[in-house]
Amino acid sequence: MTIFSSTYGLAMRNFTTYPDVPDPQALIAYAVKAEALGFDSIWVWDHIFLGVDPPFPVLDALTTLTAVAARTSTIKLGTGVLVLPLRNPVVLAKELSSLDVIAGGRLLLGMAAGWYKREFDAVGVPFQERGRLMDRNLEIIRRLWTEEQVNGEYPPHVLRGSNMSPKPSRVPVILIGGYVDRVLRRAALNGGWLTYFYTPSGFAKSWAKVRGFAEEAGRDPDALLNANQLPIYVGASRAAVEGPMMEWLGQEWDYAAWSDSTKEAAIFGTVDECVAQLRAQLAVGVQKLIFIPYRYRMDQVEIIAREIIPRLKA
Repeated sequence: MTIFSSTYGLAMRNFTTYPDVPDPQALIAYAVKAEALGFDSIWVWDHIFLGVDPPFPVLDALTTLTAVAARTSTIKLGTGVLVLPLRNPVVLAKELSSLDVIAGGRLLLGMAAGWYKREFDAVGVPFQERGRLMDRNLEIIRRLWTEEQVNGEYPPHVLRGSNMSPKPSRVPVILIGGYVDRVLRRAALNGGWLTYFYTPSGFAKSWAKVRGFAEEAGRDPDALLNANQLPIYVGASRAAVEGPMMEWLGQEWDYAAWSDSTKEAAIFGTVDECVAQLRAQLAVGVQKLIFIPYRYRMDQVEIIAREIIPRLKA
């Protein structure tokens, strides 16, 4: 039905825990290996500032994907998620269209309104207006990508005969990230939903809402796309990996209190146990699984590619 039907992506470690700093060459090599192993897409995280003392060092999402684009040829490039209101939408439309052209049409976009007020304050964007700015920016970007000449006023942006060229080879897939009903409605109107650490039951509940909002708007819910980002640790037994997995999930990850996002969604155990847990995700309608391998270890990446994904496809 779509390019997202039963496909498997891989998250990149472009943010780290202090004092570690992201290694650009290692990230590029990781993406090249992911392509060779058959993952369909590679996904980066997006923040400008994350954490205070200590901080979480972060490499810029689009800069990282541009470097990956230059060293790969088939793997799709995803943002999971890009905080849209933080950015000038006209400049961002140009950056994204240029990246998509450089990558030969491989760009996939997860976008969200954001949650980290300190970032908004730093870049001078009103945090309380982020929902409105999200919708405005989406409209500006889509118009610049699809219309030959754009005329319109979106204060403070005044577009007069604005022709963005080159345009993306095709309008990139856009998935909206977030949890509350107004965000799920936005996902229904913009093509789909990308979520994070959702159990099958949590996913099914919110995905039903997204589909319902699409039907209310007169849109085909079967045309919507979705993805779930899930941590995974494959080991000798569930008991053997549970301790280190829970420690990692407590060190590097947070869970929105207003959502069903939870570390209980983590996939871990033997190959058989992980396959069973992932099949439960697919059974409730998850189209794309984006794996976050334990501490981004390459042995985990290889096990997922060689032992987990083939069984899911079978």
